[in-house]
Amino acid sequence: MKRYSRAVVGQLALTIAVLVTRTTLATPPISAASEAPPNLVVINCDDMGWGDVPGFALEGTTPPTYTTQMPNLAQLALQGARFTNFYTAQPVCSASRAALLTGCYPNRIGISGALFPDAKIGIAAQERTLGEMLHTQGYATCIAGKWHLGHLPEFNPTKHGFDEFLGIPYSNDMWPLRHGAQAIDNSFPALPLYDGATIVERVETMEAQGALTRRLTGRINDFIARASARKQPFFAYLAHPQPHAPIAAGSSFTPQTRAELYAAVMREIDWSVGEVMRTLEQHGVASNTIVMFTSDNGPWLALGSDAGSTGGLREGKGTCFEGGVRVPCIMRWPGHIPAGGVSSVPWMTIDLFASMQAIVHATAPSESCPIDGKDARAVWSCRGDAQPSHEAFYFYYHANHLEAVRMGAWKLSLPRRSRTLDGKPGGAAGLSAPYVEHETPLALFDLEHDPAETHDLAASRPEIVAAIMVHVEAARADLGDALTKRKGANRREVGRATPIVSPGAK
Repeated sequence: MKRYSRAVVGQLALTIAVLVTRTTLATPPISAASEAPPNLVVINCDDMGWGDVPGFALEGTTPPTYTTQMPNLAQLALQGARFTNFYTAQPVCSASRAALLTGCYPNRIGISGALFPDAKIGIAAQERTLGEMLHTQGYATCIAGKWHLGHLPEFNPTKHGFDEFLGIPYSNDMWPLRHGAQAIDNSFPALPLYDGATIVERVETMEAQGALTRRLTGRINDFIARASARKQPFFAYLAHPQPHAPIAAGSSFTPQTRAELYAAVMREIDWSVGEVMRTLEQHGVASNTIVMFTSDNGPWLALGSDAGSTGGLREGKGTCFEGGVRVPCIMRWPGHIPAGGVSSVPWMTIDLFASMQAIVHATAPSESCPIDGKDARAVWSCRGDAQPSHEAFYFYYHANHLEAVRMGAWKLSLPRRSRTLDGKPGGAAGLSAPYVEHETPLALFDLEHDPAETHDLAASRPEIVAAIMVHVEAARADLGDALTKRKGANRREVGRATPIVSPGAK
């Protein structure tokens, strides 16, 4: 069965025809030089939908026009591979980033939802981040962008394996202007911009928001240049705050009309990808660098024209339907990931940590802090016999609600309340439309033939339901499930801020 629309196929064919006439980064064969530890660049966007990137759309779904105006991402896919069944561990900010950076299901390490400016928790000191793991292997490490694993001093990225940090501690809408609308919410402080552990300025205007993409890209490129000059392997984590609302683009990309702003934001992100790739080439490290482009979760559909596309998948951010947890993923690693490859084999953000650990021969996690991720390099190879990185993938949301489990091509959606726009349009110009919540019954979907999750097969395939329920019960025993009042035997404590004791206090 054809999974992608003719528009997607035609779009990629046209883009490839254009790109092969341009100077492209070479894809050399594996050689002795490539045995040096590979650099790692992860570009992680915020609230970018599965359908926001060239080459990601279901049959019968017309891709957004702006996906035809993103040549750098199309070129990255031509030089690397597209992974069309790649998942984030949870459909929301802090939790998804915790999974990416620790290799753990976020509820295992006590992080759920999105941490707000008044949060007193964050990533625990005992948890090893990807930055820490690579740092012990001699890597220089830098994050530019959104952290969102705790804003207090003990949770700063520089305390968790990153040499450098330029960015914001939480989401870009956690400021008085919220989504950029006229209403002011003074319960939020001005948005702090950190350089290392120091607040160097406050982001207080939409113009300042719009300048972040270029500024963060510049910092990452400067870091890559400095590490390359030292001939030191590096991990560059570019965590764009965009296209999370309030959406904003730099002056070079500002559109003529407000309705075109989301498209402009996406074109600027594509520009950023091109700038990073050019920097890698200029410093002679492109052939030995793993580049990963992805998103933290699906689009915030309530924002309508300020939100992205799911590419035909069901629902979006804040749900465990495919539109919330399936995200675009393009990877490039010459000699290891085939140029122009496409894989529909499932894997998840938690697998990046384990894959890099195997690549750099880092020590295994301690017995007291095991990880959930698996080495996914077989999936990266795009071989026809590659298997999913896990026998089952767990999808949690809220305060430890187990909402769905995927096993092979099958996904069991568990009973719960789930939000939806109920077929109504989203908002516009920074204003959101209201969600409604519905009771969602048990349902079984064949994602190979029904990726939009429209046909419930639970009644006709009880043996599949029973097989997945074995994994459901294993997840509940291990990680718990608040919906069934299960605590879980192997969850760890979240990091908690050290109370400040006033002088003379008893």
